[in-house]
Amino acid sequence: MSNSVLIKDFPKDERPRERLLKFGPGSLSNQDLLAILLRTGTKNESVLKVSNELLLKFDGLRLLMNASVEEISNIKGIGEAKAVQLIAAFELGKRINRLQYDERFMIKSPDDCAEYMMDEMRFLEQEHFVCLYLNTKNQVIARETIFKGSLNASIVHPREVFKEAFRRSASSIICLHNHPSGDPTPSREDIEVTKRLVECGKIIGIELLDHIIIGEHKYVSLKEKGYV
Repeated sequence: MSNSVLIKDFPKDERPRERLLKFGPGSLSNQDLLAILLRTGTKNESVLKVSNELLLKFDGLRLLMNASVEEISNIKGIGEAKAVQLIAAFELGKRINRLQYDERFMIKSPDDCAEYMMDEMRFLEQEHFVCLYLNTKNQVIARETIFKGSLNASIVHPREVFKEAFRRSASSIICLHNHPSGDPTPSREDIEVTKRLVECGKIIGIELLDHIIIGEHKYVSLKEKGYV
């Protein structure tokens, strides 16, 4: 006979859904919120046990929020459908977090730019090279992820960087990329890429305003370092 505790065995006022209704979502733990999204556990394990195993496997939400369907569905009790539900929920959270900025956010300083992209980029496990396209008022009119992977001057081709600028009639560009190590200190490649983009921007008349490297709650502006 199984000794496993299922969610139906919990007193009603201790179940995540009931506690959310009574006390609000802010009163729930990450484990509780995941359990609500997953809805059901397995025959022998409660949904709370499954959600706890999920957090343990990915060392909390930090890695889980960027996990793939395959990685999440490897957890016992989570199939493809539940993995997709979780990924959709995380993506909605990211988009909601960006809503306050997406109404023509104006960038006046490197701090503004870092604030705009920090939460989205600091958790990424590989390097992403992102371009922000600005109008004449320095408002963001578009953003594009140009490539993913280690930064290399031969990979970051100016054609790809400036193509969207022409399409959007952008006045200027700000480039960003993250360092998964958390240390935003610029490498030789970072500096070479920046100088190349600055020169190309001058030739075609679309200014590169800055290249910002995102780390763990910190950043480096290559403009402030004198490379732009």
